[in-house]
Amino acid sequence: FRAIRERLGACPLNLVVMEATGGYETALAAALAAAEMPVVVVNPRQVRDFAKAIGRLAKTDRIDARVLALFAERVRPPLREMPDEALRTLAALLTRRRQLIEMLVAERNRLDHASPSVEKSLKQHIRWLEKRLDDVDSDLDQTIQQSPVWRAKEDLLRSVPGIGPVVSRTLLADLPELGSLNRKKIAALVGVAPLCKDSGTLRGKRMVWGGRAPVRAALFMGALIASRHNPVIRDFYKRLVDAGKPKKVALVACMRKMLTILNAMVRNNTRWSSQYALSA
Repeated sequence: FRAIRERLGACPLNLVVMEATGGYETALAAALAAAEMPVVVVNPRQVRDFAKAIGRLAKTDRIDARVLALFAERVRPPLREMPDEALRTLAALLTRRRQLIEMLVAERNRLDHASPSVEKSLKQHIRWLEKRLDDVDSDLDQTIQQSPVWRAKEDLLRSVPGIGPVVSRTLLADLPELGSLNRKKIAALVGVAPLCKDSGTLRGKRMVWGGRAPVRAALFMGALIASRHNPVIRDFYKRLVDAGKPKKVALVACMRKMLTILNAMVRNNTRWSSQYALSA
């Protein structure tokens, strides 16, 4: 990255914008941030929508670079604090864990209707994946234990009935803003804030979309468990269903309520209590 830093350093620099590309951008963004350059990583869907809005429908590397420059100039995406090395390590381990889970599910599904000729191979691969999953979980435990701040925050998050290690660690790695934003902003960031789709007198359905998919998936599982075992969330869920809300809509509402509670707990450094949760 030295050549890129030197080339950028020779220019009058206001903002460096790059798209998220599945992790390939992480090291470069960190290197530029370490060199005290103003760098921001943006959602590629935002950039593509911007390109369509200004009539740039073709797509090549040269066109994409020009569109990114125009996006930076006109939209001015806000700078965010770049994750440090420890946080990037934790996020990478969680990503690897999700990949292993997906591969295990796929192989177990194949085993259900596999012919005898490939059954042995599938079982061997499943055992290997299970061992790798154990290794990653061990690495995650060690990474969390090495940070007093993460240990304390995970202990606080896991005091909530329905929040286990996977949810708490996903929040640590993929939602470092937890506790620093208000309830509306944190809900929009995760993608659990209902969005309007109205036009004139037409009132469209409110829908949730966008945001951080890994966090949303983790919160969904947490809300599913909490709707059965957490008294505050269970009563909230039951009230919505009794009022005629579809179960999935009620679960999404539980996700947002859990996120609001967790956000307040982290902000105020307060452990779970039913009374506190009701007032959050």
